[in-house]
Amino acid sequence: MARIQVQEALFDMAAESAALTAGRTDVGGVASFLGVCRGDDGLAAMVLEHYPGMTERALGRIAAEAEARWPLTGCTVIHRVGRILPGEPIVLVLTASAHRAAALEASAFLIDWLKTKAPFWKREEFVGGDARWVAAKNEDAAAAARWSAKQG
Repeated sequence: MARIQVQEALFDMAAESAALTAGRTDVGGVASFLGVCRGDDGLAAMVLEHYPGMTERALGRIAAEAEARWPLTGCTVIHRVGRILPGEPIVLVLTASAHRAAALEASAFLIDWLKTKAPFWKREEFVGGDARWVAAKNEDAAAAARWSAKQG
């Protein structure tokens, strides 16, 4: 069963990876994706909003789908909310499996889904005081679309 966490606090990627594999001898590969807040174009911060409860349930459903598609021995999804500064982590996806291919594909599936379907609202704040909501990107939708017909 996947570990899903939505939180304001920073997380420790090494500690999360160690927890995912602790005491396991059936793990042959762990794939990870760490999303970090960029600071380009004068970005001062990214603010992520969500509906508590609804967001965790949505993340749990997609993690369950990844677990059904690939033979995972473990899965962790941590997504931060609140005000995030450039250089700080936003999201962590860890997938473990007996073999690397399953871990890698499941990780890619999860991050593609998070970018397009997860119920988060993102606002960029800029150094001069301007702010704007982040719109969905066509390239993210195209990346996620590859999973609608593909089974692990």
